[in-house]
Amino acid sequence: MMLIVGLGNPGPKYESTRHNIGFMVIDELVKRFNAQKLSSSSFNGELFKFSNHYLLKPLTFMNLSGISIAAVKKFYKIDEVVVIHDDLNLPFGTLRFKKDGGHGGHNGLKSTDEHISSDYIRVRMGIGKPEHKGEVASYVLSDFDKEEQEYLTEWISLACQSVESLLEHSLEDVSAKHTIKKFQLK
Repeated sequence: MMLIVGLGNPGPKYESTRHNIGFMVIDELVKRFNAQKLSSSSFNGELFKFSNHYLLKPLTFMNLSGISIAAVKKFYKIDEVVVIHDDLNLPFGTLRFKKDGGHGGHNGLKSTDEHISSDYIRVRMGIGKPEHKGEVASYVLSDFDKEEQEYLTEWISLACQSVESLLEHSLEDVSAKHTIKKFQLK
């Protein structure tokens, strides 16, 4: 049994922002698995189930994501958690995998670490970074640019394939097969 979480912020204002790439992947996985929506009011998130696994979009806003994740993990007694998130420290289109480690200043990961520990698999989706550190908040909360949007569907699909692979294969195998070090924009 696995809990697969996509990090993001709720509401139409944030729907297509860089910070919501985790939500975008979960939306695609829901379609691929024809996942059933569960009543999730007590979990502060949108919760779906397919076979013996769960998909979650925490609706607590990014900096409180761990509350929703911990509630689902505890209620269903889930050991294995996968968190899909944006990563400023990787170039746009990068796809990397990691278990455990620091949060790197990412508030969603920080909250997750506080509520369930850092012992979970991370699907790191590189969004690049702004020129100046002072622009980080506006950058992650802005939409992908036109050039990036042309590759978004393919990139989300590749991330979904990696998550599907995680259901049956080790993290090492998935990392070896699905890592994208740099996405080539035309």
